[in-house]
Amino acid sequence: MGDSTATDERRVGVRKMYKLFINGAFVRSESARSTPLWDGKAFQANIAQASRKDLRDAVTAARTAQIRWWAQDPQLRGLTIYRLGEMLEARRSEFIDAIAASTERDAPSARNEVDIAIDRVLWYAGWCDKYSALLSSKNPVAGPHFNCSTPEPMGVVGILAPQAPLFLGAITALLPPLVAGNAVILLASERDPRPTVALAEAIALSDIPPGVVNVLTGFRSELAPAMAKHDGIEAIACTREDLSEWSEIERESAHSIKRIRAFPLHHAADYFSERAQSLDAIADFCEIKTIWHPTGF
Repeated sequence: MGDSTATDERRVGVRKMYKLFINGAFVRSESARSTPLWDGKAFQANIAQASRKDLRDAVTAARTAQIRWWAQDPQLRGLTIYRLGEMLEARRSEFIDAIAASTERDAPSARNEVDIAIDRVLWYAGWCDKYSALLSSKNPVAGPHFNCSTPEPMGVVGILAPQAPLFLGAITALLPPLVAGNAVILLASERDPRPTVALAEAIALSDIPPGVVNVLTGFRSELAPAMAKHDGIEAIACTREDLSEWSEIERESAHSIKRIRAFPLHHAADYFSERAQSLDAIADFCEIKTIWHPTGF
């Protein structure tokens, strides 16, 4: 017993390296850059710093995966997202610890955030085979034609995760485009990306196909303009907390006519309410295809 205690005291713990999640694999940045994370008192971890080349790799993976993701039956997409909820539930204590360490919040507060996040995953999973019926329509038109409209995914969506809440904010931003059949490139909160990387680890263990969700860590000032410029990204979702960042994204997105979606939630507390989940959030990441067909005589 004494020998075991002495060994524990001499042992050096293994520090975790937080990597990028691209095409279903955890990789270091191609630039080999990393950023030390400090809590104001002590060193916490090394965070991989994604480059524009890493972003391009993520776009390539996402464009390939999005076709397969949208081709799946809606019921299967729902079951896949439900499986993500199962993985979050299985690792619930890990997420609680990660949130508590990142935000210096007490355990009950962190537990509440994780529970709401898991419930939100299951809530959106149930919409995968239902939203299309509610967003579709049969349109009255003059002449011998049948006219109907139906939603389709935009393609690849870039998301700048909210700075707070770290875990619930990332999940709330991720799910609507995923349900709509899009592939996602999620840039984690720059303040502390550890809860978002922990989310990526749960995604890797779920049945979500590689490349459908890609998670980058790094500086928004470097990656946000690159996202806006990239022609392979059809839409960007972010907050309006930084008006200069928002203006730059609008300006850089103009040449590719990229869609820009602003999160309607303005305060961290809003993410904990039911207003943070809605059919409208899914509709924001859909395009409407209208079909004309002759009805005959």
